[in-house]
Amino acid sequence: MKKFKIAVIPGDGIGNEVMAEGIKILDTFAAIKGDISFEYQYFPWGCEYYLKTGNMMDANGLKVLKEFDAILLGAVGDPSVPDHVSLHGLLLKIRQGFNQYINLRPIKLLPGAPCPLKDKGPKDIDFVVIRENVEGEYAGVGGIRFPDMPEEIAIQTGVFTRKNTEKVMDYAFKLAQKRNKFNKVTNVTKSNALNYSMVFWDKIFKEIAEGYQDIKTETNHVDAVSMYFLQRPETYDVLVASNLFGDIITDLGAALQGGLGFAASGNLNLEKEYPSMFEPVHGSAPDIKDKGIANPIAMIWTAKMMLDFLLEDPDTEAIIEAITGVLLEGKTLTPDLKGNAKTHEVGDAVCQKLKMLLG
Repeated sequence: MKKFKIAVIPGDGIGNEVMAEGIKILDTFAAIKGDISFEYQYFPWGCEYYLKTGNMMDANGLKVLKEFDAILLGAVGDPSVPDHVSLHGLLLKIRQGFNQYINLRPIKLLPGAPCPLKDKGPKDIDFVVIRENVEGEYAGVGGIRFPDMPEEIAIQTGVFTRKNTEKVMDYAFKLAQKRNKFNKVTNVTKSNALNYSMVFWDKIFKEIAEGYQDIKTETNHVDAVSMYFLQRPETYDVLVASNLFGDIITDLGAALQGGLGFAASGNLNLEKEYPSMFEPVHGSAPDIKDKGIANPIAMIWTAKMMLDFLLEDPDTEAIIEAITGVLLEGKTLTPDLKGNAKTHEVGDAVCQKLKMLLG
């Protein structure tokens, strides 16, 4: 029996509601398999915690979390706390503190999910974005000089290290081999304008590509990628991007796959020297908090990604099949998908499909 210790941070807004459905799918999968189990410990960190204590998480939070096999996070953010405070006080603190240098974002349109693009379907939208996750434009290096004066200056410095850039790009090439779709990696850059950081980025990309002669490569500027996502998403396989560019294009990718209610992600430390963190990226949606109508599919998909990282069990694909079954059936969908089901009803329906597939 494999037993995994999971740190659960429901967070803010709809975080608690969708988290319950992620846990439900994990427990259902474990019950079916019979040889794994999960031990959960919940942490109340987030914006409500900040308003009570002045901190988004405990001062020794990283030390506490280090003892877990993985971290499952719901959502972070609330209008009562500035976004830069909530982001740097919890999410970036964990990502950077645990060197979760890979952000893995699948962009896959499931049968039955809505797509805003005319004449595009599931066969056209199936790619992965690898986003550098701890450096780049979000490194947090900079400052404000002469605050509140006419001479006020804001300085924000991007940080790109050879060691980290190489690891991120090497992972992208290995993933392209594993996916075996087009065997192609697209380098997302802006080296025409960013003549130091992105020229360096492009140079490392070319160096890593030399070691993967079986993989085709292309380089697109980030503005062109945004256009091509809409015009020809079917031409992409694996994309590798810096922290900021990856953040932007993955939200566009989420729209292609049916909306943020389908957007799952993993923050990975590949060496497993620290726990990796898995989170849906739909945000806390405070406008629908406690209404029981949040779409839990992104959280369920996120739980599946955690299973993939911990187990490497092909049976986890049945979770995607179960989600697809619910979508195609069309009877148990939340209002964002033009249904009238509650969050927990969607979770129950996916679990029932999973039992039928694997039980």
